[in-house]
Amino acid sequence: RAAVIANQTPVIGRRNIVDSLKTAGINVVAVFGPEHGFRGNAGAGEKINTEMDSATGIKIFSLYGKNTKPTSEQLDSIDILIFDIQDVGARFYTYLSTMSLAMEAAAEKNIEFLVLDRPNPNGNYIDGPILIPACSSFVGMHPVPIVHGMTPGEYARMVNSEGWLAGKVKANLSVIACKNYTHSDTYVLPIPPSPNLPNMASIYLYPSLCLFEGTRVSVG
Repeated sequence: RAAVIANQTPVIGRRNIVDSLKTAGINVVAVFGPEHGFRGNAGAGEKINTEMDSATGIKIFSLYGKNTKPTSEQLDSIDILIFDIQDVGARFYTYLSTMSLAMEAAAEKNIEFLVLDRPNPNGNYIDGPILIPACSSFVGMHPVPIVHGMTPGEYARMVNSEGWLAGKVKANLSVIACKNYTHSDTYVLPIPPSPNLPNMASIYLYPSLCLFEGTRVSVG
């Protein structure tokens, strides 16, 4: 019994991973959606409700808003939790915060956590100050630079190995890495990862321009 943490970005061909897993005979019993929702059509900061997916009939639990971490009850019927979301490599992009909290929940329930890794489009450099732990929040959880240079799988391994999960719990973590990927590779995202990052120019500028979101200066 598998649960999948995904949005619109993980596709096999033209099909979302959830649809592909079900076709392959995998028993997907729940989906967890991050900020912007499972289908990726909610605006930044917009509240996401728990609902049924019209395409599959699977219940979708929101991991953005009031509940950012899977609850123990939501994981009662789950044997493995699968994370597959395209990240952009900036500390304040919330998808890896979602991943970290889900890893924590899986560790607390002794459920296997599987990351299907994806390239980092800003993975060819590391830059910016390291987070001060006292300033930790959902838009910056761990002491890494603003541009951390890691793929989701590498980030998951670091969080697990460094003991950054609450109570220093350790997840039963597995990572399926990208074949032949190196951090010097240029990776053009085939699907926009969120509404305000519609193209590669916005993705490359995001680590700098996002800092203006908390000010009165127009990002435009």
